[in-house]
Formats: sequence, structure tokens, C-alpha cells
Amino acid sequence: MRTLNEIRPKETVKIVKIGGTGATKRRIMDMGLIKNIEVTVRKVAPLGDPIEVTVRGYELSIRKADAELIEVI
Repeated sequence: MRTLNEIRPKETVKIVKIGGTGATKRRIMDMGLIKNIEVTVRKVAPLGDPIEVTVRGYELSIRKADAELIEVI
């Protein structure tokens, strides 16, 4: 299973699991990143942090640490 931070730009994947606990997991889910949603990686910063994704029709930048908690297929 891959995590969102391993996905290359212009690749579309489906979220299968959100890791983490408590406030971290809630914050990720509040941004619209929930199970069974398709996500497209738009850009990755030169040093790998942050990662810009398109989810539900809008662009979102997330930290690499948060992207590591999101399992995708």
C-alpha cells in the first residue's frame, strides 16, 4: 500500500485509509480527505513539502507529514 506522499504529480489515486489519531486525523478529514475520495497530486514542492492536491474540485496544500498518514491505491 502506498501513501499520498509517494504519489507523483498528475497521478490520480483513491484514498483507502486515514491514519493518525485525535486532532490530526480530524483535521485531515475536515479538509475533505476522506475514505473513497479520488485525489490528484498537482505539484510537489522542490524539497517535497508541501504537496498540492486536487480534491473534490478544489486545490489543497498539505504537509508531507500529513500525506504520510493517508493510504491510497
